[in-house]
Amino acid sequence: MTDHRTVAAIDCGTNSIRLLIATAGPDGGLVEQARDLELVRLGQGVDATGAFHPDALDRTFAACRTFAQTIAEYHCDQIRFVATSAARDVSNRDEFFAGVRQALGVDAEVIAGTEEASLSFAGAMSGIRVSEEPVLVVDCGGGSTELVLGHGTTIDSQVSLNIGSVRLRERFLHDDPPTATQRDQARTYVREMLVACPVDVAAARTVVGVAGTVTSLSAIHQGLTQYDRAKVHRSVLTADEVSALTDKLLASTVDEVEQMGPLKRRRAEVLCGGALIIDEVCRQATAGELVVSETDILDGIVLAMLAQGT
Repeated sequence: MTDHRTVAAIDCGTNSIRLLIATAGPDGGLVEQARDLELVRLGQGVDATGAFHPDALDRTFAACRTFAQTIAEYHCDQIRFVATSAARDVSNRDEFFAGVRQALGVDAEVIAGTEEASLSFAGAMSGIRVSEEPVLVVDCGGGSTELVLGHGTTIDSQVSLNIGSVRLRERFLHDDPPTATQRDQARTYVREMLVACPVDVAAARTVVGVAGTVTSLSAIHQGLTQYDRAKVHRSVLTADEVSALTDKLLASTVDEVEQMGPLKRRRAEVLCGGALIIDEVCRQATAGELVVSETDILDGIVLAMLAQGT
């Protein structure tokens, strides 16, 4: 029996907040009704202060109010608001919760890294067909990076690492562009975290990347002047191409990065940090290439909502 409900999922990360409104298709897949993204940098300064900045909260709540209008237009039957890395351990979470509730009428859920990893894997695999397994899904966000190794719909191992594009930029890559010493310190930090993590990155026969860092790398590599989801989805970057792009981004100013492709300013500011993380993952993997997926945790959240039927 087909679920005829219209559901809305909001993924609130460290750098972006995104909305997906969808219904269930006859084949069990999603029929997208609306999709939106705002770069609000909720995680501004969180790594250093342990609290949400008032300006970041204002930007986030403004985006929530915009999303609420869209949700009302589509007469959604259910809304789920999921917050990830930035909201896990801040001191002023209550202010964040109250603002979300006021704007959207629902409570924000702060999910654990393991659930974030599972939803990312489900979302990525819903839009990508791979010929070689096991598959490693890497979701590089602003505050954390999820690594999920699995085959089919089964997850073999997963981890949420406390590294992301915003966190790495704020902690190590201070200058514009970052100095050689800053780049080396950041690489060493990421490499050590990857080596110590419980997911065997080298075991992956296919590496699938999701989220803004990876999709931005694909757009730049393709020379897109306007973002095109169809061209980005299922595109492929070799490990050497990822490495070359990362080196170029790390050697460029934010102004220069912003001119490389269809990038918003808040993406350009932290893209070098995210690229470094993806580059280090690709260096440890033996697959030799990175498959880019436009389906990700947001799709995973909607699929889970429709599967539950509530």
